[in-house]
Amino acid sequence: MRKLIDTYHKKLAKYCNFISVEKEAPGLKKHFSATERKNAEGKMLLDYLKSDDYLVLLDENGSSYSSEKFAARIQKILNHSRKRVIFVIGGPYGFSEEVYSRADEKISLSAMTFTHQMVRLFITEQLYRAFTILNNEPYHHS
Repeated sequence: MRKLIDTYHKKLAKYCNFISVEKEAPGLKKHFSATERKNAEGKMLLDYLKSDDYLVLLDENGSSYSSEKFAARIQKILNHSRKRVIFVIGGPYGFSEEVYSRADEKISLSAMTFTHQMVRLFITEQLYRAFTILNNEPYHHS
C-alpha cells in the first residue's frame, strides 16, 4: 500500500502542493481512556493547524460523494479556500469535540471502517481522481 500511496503522491504533484503528515500523539498508553486519547490527539492537531487552514475530517458521519461530486466539491473548496486544505484521518476513537468544532466539513469515504493505511490510499487516490476529472483527463474512465 505504501508504494501505491507514494505513486499517487507523485501524481498529485502535477496539480497541487500535496504533502502527507503522519503523527501519533506522544505518550499515549493503552490505559488512557478514549476521551483522553481523543483530547491528546485533538490538541496535537489543533496545535499543527494555522488559523486560515480549511479542515476536512474524514469521518464516518460525514458527507458522501461520488467521484464526480467529490471533484466538484474539491473545486469549490479550492475556489473559496484560504491557504491550505487539510484532510485528517482520526484516531481509533474519532475526534475530540474541539476538533469537530474547528472542522470546516466532514467527508465519509464509506460507512465501513478501514485501517489508516487504507484510508490514506483511498483519499490520495480520490484526490488524484478528482484533479483528473477537473482537468478532463481520461484516468477516471480508464
